[in-house]
Amino acid sequence: MEQTTLADIDSLLKDTDELLATRYPGERDVRQPVHTVYVPGHLSTPDLPRSWGEQALDFVDAHGGMLQLAERVITAARKEAGPQAGGQMPSLHQVAREADLLAEAVTSKLRREPIEDLRIDFEDGFGDQGDEAEDEWVARAARDAVAGQSETAAPAFYGIRFKCMEEPTRARGLRTLDRFLAEVLAANGSLPANLVLTLPKVSTVDQVRAMVLACRDIEARHGLAEGSVTFEIQVETPQLVLGADGTVPLAPALHAGAGRVTSLHYGTYDYSASIGVAAAYQAMDHPVADFAKNQMMLAVAGTGVHLSDGSTNILPLGEPEDVHRAWSLHASLVRRHLKRGIYQGWDLHPHQLPTRFLATFAFYREGGPKAAQRLRNYVFKEDSTVLDEPATAKALARYLSRGLACGAHTEEFVTTRTNLSLGELENLARTGSPN
Repeated sequence: MEQTTLADIDSLLKDTDELLATRYPGERDVRQPVHTVYVPGHLSTPDLPRSWGEQALDFVDAHGGMLQLAERVITAARKEAGPQAGGQMPSLHQVAREADLLAEAVTSKLRREPIEDLRIDFEDGFGDQGDEAEDEWVARAARDAVAGQSETAAPAFYGIRFKCMEEPTRARGLRTLDRFLAEVLAANGSLPANLVLTLPKVSTVDQVRAMVLACRDIEARHGLAEGSVTFEIQVETPQLVLGADGTVPLAPALHAGAGRVTSLHYGTYDYSASIGVAAAYQAMDHPVADFAKNQMMLAVAGTGVHLSDGSTNILPLGEPEDVHRAWSLHASLVRRHLKRGIYQGWDLHPHQLPTRFLATFAFYREGGPKAAQRLRNYVFKEDSTVLDEPATAKALARYLSRGLACGAHTEEFVTTRTNLSLGELENLARTGSPN
């Protein structure tokens, strides 16, 4: 090709090259939690994660034990999947063995890290208790959150959800945000790297721009580096999925965050109610929920922004049959969003933790051996009946990496089965290239 023609093409595609490099940089080297737990601001304590883990384990013991629950989760997943491709359904002995290992892994998880991401809620979960009361609880919650990082079973991430940018709650929400951050900075001495701030009920791109202004103001007043205050967006209104002009504002809202948006979270009940779905049918698997989440998946693709599903308010409480019915529902919903490529969801009660981790661990463990072998075949060019490409290798590596991060896999399993170091695995998860 003539050099002048190539130069013309380079000139024509200069803006495209810049767009792809800046707006679509690919995956971030940041762990994504498998869930976010929401706790009302006035109920938060430093040892809350450990307490939730203990409650979860005690409740499971009182309702048949972890092994029995693991067997239920595995059996339900096997029935849903049907016969394995190219093979037979696993024997009862194999199911029992895997259930035993799964129960052991989840029990350990509930003792070690029962909550991966804790959000102290000063929005719907707290309500309007008056400015004086909210100021006091915000200060206490901030100090407790920092102190909680030194507790046994501390969460990997923590932060708050403050009131939204709509006119009636805007000033109160920003006041809570500012006071929380001031207390965290005073108690911690610096801005924690694992701090997460949640902006709820976003309905327009301008509300995201307003949040960016608030972040810059906070940074300037507290001497923080430009861009250090980040936030996640809750998608809870139909206006953010379909704007008044007929466009889909999700992607523009994300990019209006100027690199500060870390995650999009689906709000099950606010969104369903806004659409007009009757209360009895508001759920994570309703068609309106799937439509919104599909748009969210497209918006975050290639940006490095994480995506989270919402919650179910059907809690494992009451009579034994009600408890097991709620556990079965929760496990199936967790598995459903994992299969659809959404790797995070919300939990609202300690009793949901067992099925969160059982379903999540089972998802990664059941496909781990085959994923590891395929990745090994790809990297080392070993004989295989499957011809994988870099994009698939990237997906395989990310699948294994996510399983390792949450505790479903051990380092020994991943490195032995793939013949890769953890650094090599992470490089493949980012790029799809073994080099």
